Amino acid sequence: MRLVVARCSAHYTGRLSAHLPLATRLLVVKADGSVLLHSDGGSYKPLNWMSPPCSMLVSAPDAEAVERGVTEVWAVQHAKSDDRLEIELHEIVHDSKHDLGIDPGLIKDGVEAHLQAMLAAQIELLGTGHSLVRREFPTAIGPVDILARDASGGTVAVEIKRRGDIDGVEQLTRYLELLNRDPMLRPVRGVYAAQEIKPQARTLATDRGITCLVLDYDAMRGVDDVDSRLF
Repeated sequence: MRLVVARCSAHYTGRLSAHLPLATRLLVVKADGSVLLHSDGGSYKPLNWMSPPCSMLVSAPDAEAVERGVTEVWAVQHAKSDDRLEIELHEIVHDSKHDLGIDPGLIKDGVEAHLQAMLAAQIELLGTGHSLVRREFPTAIGPVDILARDASGGTVAVEIKRRGDIDGVEQLTRYLELLNRDPMLRPVRGVYAAQEIKPQARTLATDRGITCLVLDYDAMRGVDDVDSRLF
């Protein structure tokens, strides 16, 4: 990866036209060929960029550009379209190269599979006396995340989401309709469990007799000690 801090301007042509006037910016040239221009404020997103596959040609400026103070021109051309990013460098403040090696990629934490596994292992979060029947309990329209029994032996179907919206309530409603047709399981009540449940989803769930359970992921994995909180 090459990192260049420079006073520069840029002009993009192709599917759209865009221009960045002269200012000091961070230019990133990645190993895959992509080129990105960042400012020091605003969004984390680049101001402009060229995605791979593309190639970059570095050349000296023409006489007219030299008069404007340009010292170097980067022409970045996309390989599969007419998109072109031309960057005029006026002054290079910093220029360095770094070999970052192979990145293992983003490993998402707190995905639904993790929440399901932890809730199954801590089934008492559903209430005292609950026991696990099984994870991924099959139905004709797909598996219910968790099937459990409450203290009185009643069946409990749990649908788990990271962020609970109305679609999840509708999904659990369909599962409950099918499960309650089974004489070995009914009556089956539902629990909608998520790290965050939207107000509309909570209202709909309550109207349908479904219990809402907010999951504290950090507490479930032992990172956050809820008993030590001041508030």
